[in-house]
Amino acid sequence: MKALLELGVQPDVLVCRTERPISQDIRRKIALFCNVNVNAVIESIDADSIYDVPLLMYKEQLDKVVLNKLKLALQHEPELAQWKDFLGKLKNPVNEVRIGLVGKYIELKDAYKSIAEAFIHAGVANECKVKLDWIHSEKIDSENVSHKLAGLNGILVAPGFGDRGIEGKITAIQYARENNIPFLGICLGMQCAVIEFARNVIGWKDAHSTEMSPNTKHPVIDFMEEQKKITKKGGTMRLGEYQCMLQKGTKAYSVYGKAKIGERHRHRYEFNNKFLKDFEEAGMTPSGINPDNNLVEVIELKNHPWFIGVQYHPEYKSTVENPHPLFVRFVRAAMEQTRS
Repeated sequence: MKALLELGVQPDVLVCRTERPISQDIRRKIALFCNVNVNAVIESIDADSIYDVPLLMYKEQLDKVVLNKLKLALQHEPELAQWKDFLGKLKNPVNEVRIGLVGKYIELKDAYKSIAEAFIHAGVANECKVKLDWIHSEKIDSENVSHKLAGLNGILVAPGFGDRGIEGKITAIQYARENNIPFLGICLGMQCAVIEFARNVIGWKDAHSTEMSPNTKHPVIDFMEEQKKITKKGGTMRLGEYQCMLQKGTKAYSVYGKAKIGERHRHRYEFNNKFLKDFEEAGMTPSGINPDNNLVEVIELKNHPWFIGVQYHPEYKSTVENPHPLFVRFVRAAMEQTRS
């Protein structure tokens, strides 16, 4: 702080990370040497969960300090009943499920941070602890898949780019499909579900995405025609929120409870509508369609307890107060799996 003050950086509030409580004497010393008010020295003690932190900051009256600095009146105390209810359920779950998160970036778990947090939100909504098994897709093959995925109540195949670990993802999806294990595929996970179905149900053994196999005779995942004219890769990515229409009577429709939804995207490749009829005849339902360009956004299987793949990223919209319905229903399906 001395160095920052010498550079002309004057803090209004100091939030101090600590392993043990900060005494009033230490607060006064910090305030004196850092030229801030004593009440602006905020203790940020280690917490069991990041979801404890807002209540700890409220206890430290950080909200009042900030409002005072901004010269804003405190109209009323914040309503924290729902947050406290969430914390109570988080710390006292009634049930527990094991869900396998199959991905290629398992050594960097923060790559799937949004997914992990969405599972916490969904778990609390079901009063259930979600125990994630982090499974590297590069280490899955047809010989060990039953061992690697044994005992799981649900399998999520995660997003990603490139061909590393793809065959392991496809093998995991086949295992989930054939053994009636609840499955959720996100982005590349959905695309892998399409590839697996094409290979092992329809019978196109060379089926693939042109991202990994440009010369496949069955490019079930491909660029849109208008994308192929774009030479700079950044321009080919579909980013941001897009509308999706859900087909009534499908699992996806029952999850959302409405036909029109909006979800966030981050991908380049799409379901190839050239093969859509073949998939429908074989038992895969395109239950969500983009109304503007007719792209398939959601797929599901008719003869499976709970098997859904989505081209978008539902985890981006999940919050404590509004857990994403796809994750909530997926966890519920996993809970039902434990009872069967």
